Amino acid sequence: MATDKELSDFLEDVERRAFKQALYAVRKEESALDVVQDAMIKLAEKYGDKPAAELPMLFQRILQNTIRDYFRREKVRSSWISLFSSFGNKQEDQENFDAMDMVEAEEGSYGAETGLVKLERKQILELIEHEVQNLPARQREAFLMRYWQDLNVAETATAMGCSEGSVKTHCSRATHTLAQALKAKGIYL
Repeated sequence: MATDKELSDFLEDVERRAFKQALYAVRKEESALDVVQDAMIKLAEKYGDKPAAELPMLFQRILQNTIRDYFRREKVRSSWISLFSSFGNKQEDQENFDAMDMVEAEEGSYGAETGLVKLERKQILELIEHEVQNLPARQREAFLMRYWQDLNVAETATAMGCSEGSVKTHCSRATHTLAQALKAKGIYL
């Protein structure tokens, strides 16, 4: 059974990573905060009495389910907006009417992007992933912990079993190597 302190410490520890994960999924900061808060509340209410060792897996499952619930709610909201917006439609050719034409994606959102922009982003991300895989093991490890998992220098040093200076050196070398490799391919970030 996890104590209140263990549960609190766990939630504090996982908070930033969970927010990043939710933000990557829902792409709206406010919604990501809501998703993480809902997941934390569900964990505390329903599974706070579980052993501390089980909390990470339970929380990940709850977070993923909460993200899925968010998308389900958004889909329902979109369908209702589409239904109500069609009442004001005075098109003569009703059989060619598509309710989705009435719903516009929010500017700057993922849905508002053109296919070309999405394709370019996908290709750039694939190139970056490929170049990250080509980094030496320690540089890749430091880079991913610092910039993907959002650990600070001290946490990364502890996880890697090296000094903070080594983490900074590995990260610096990794970013310079990645920048040069991408620049050689015509990508300027």
